[in-house]
Amino acid sequence: MKELTQSEENYIKAIYYLQKVMDKPVGTNDLANRMDTKASSVTDMVRRLSEKDLIIYEKYKGCELTITGQEAALKTIRKHRLWETFLVEKLNFGWEEVHEIAEQLEHIQSVKLTNKLDEFLDFPKFDPHGDPIPDQNGKLAQREESFKLIDLEVNVPAIIIGVSDSSASFLKYLDKHGIQLGVAVKVIDRFEFDHSTEVLINDKMLSLSAAASSKITVQVK
Repeated sequence: MKELTQSEENYIKAIYYLQKVMDKPVGTNDLANRMDTKASSVTDMVRRLSEKDLIIYEKYKGCELTITGQEAALKTIRKHRLWETFLVEKLNFGWEEVHEIAEQLEHIQSVKLTNKLDEFLDFPKFDPHGDPIPDQNGKLAQREESFKLIDLEVNVPAIIIGVSDSSASFLKYLDKHGIQLGVAVKVIDRFEFDHSTEVLINDKMLSLSAAASSKITVQVK
């Protein structure tokens, strides 16, 4: 497959993520909102991606990735998550700092460099935010059953394994409260009024809003 432009890679990746959330064809308005651009710009790009057999597009219904398109999306996601891992593990960046940098580095086209980076990091399965890193074949590692913290039963010991929001503001909030991957957590109480959660994290009591606890993924010990 011919190398894609940075813009094409960004759109393919956006469609991949939207498909996972929506579980249906992605509309141009949804894509425009995700890419923070005009619907007319999206229409032009959708036409181009369709001509390259990266998506299937039906007017008024939306678009879906082809097999080729999904492979391209996973290739970009692989690079992004490997670079995030490198920045955190080897250059001591905070997990709240790496997303924007990885957004730039993910467009490097060298497959050899990507594979060497993977080898250098000892073939990590998950990135610093707990997201699975696609391997050379685009295969994603599978975890055992996991839950959102907001759904974890009271008094069940668990481990934090991921977050669904990698924005700097949310990650700084977690850092302030000592919430990181691998940390032990237990729900002590949950309040019906606002669905906030009282949790025990590393022997420290903490109250989390429903918004925060719905973005934290845990696995029962």
